[in-house]
Amino acid sequence: MVYATHRIIRDCNTEFAAIFGYEQAELIDQSFSRLYPKIRDFVRTGEMWRSNFAGGKVYYDERLMRRRDGTSFWCKVRGRSRNHSDPFAEALYCFEPMNRPAGDASLLSDRQKQVLTLVSQGKTNGEIALELGLSQRTIEAHRARLMRAHSLRNSAELIAWFSNLR
Repeated sequence: MVYATHRIIRDCNTEFAAIFGYEQAELIDQSFSRLYPKIRDFVRTGEMWRSNFAGGKVYYDERLMRRRDGTSFWCKVRGRSRNHSDPFAEALYCFEPMNRPAGDASLLSDRQKQVLTLVSQGKTNGEIALELGLSQRTIEAHRARLMRAHSLRNSAELIAWFSNLR
């Protein structure tokens, strides 16, 4: 469990710190960015959460995170903002590590991971396009290329394939 203001960790429990290989005190007043594999993952996730987190909604996703030793792992994250107009002003998050290998997902581009994460949340091509600021046709093309490259016949197979990667 984590309490954060503007994506700065203000307090966390020892279990959260242990997931990432830190002592609790080492994470207090630190940016969440140190826990992401790449800074662009931190930025992209912030953009996704900002558009889905407002208005007091509980938002969740699954994403790759980075431990202190540099290894990556998949994690479920749920969050709720205490400030309806500025979702990052005060927020509570719960992180749960997932028992899925992280290695093969690195073969996907950042955009492909982003699209597949949103597909696995049950969002339509149109909803994904709006959220990412892309055209619906671009989202369809990403999905079609992945399905063709991995001999997948439909969205259910695509999601199952992606779930096995994670």
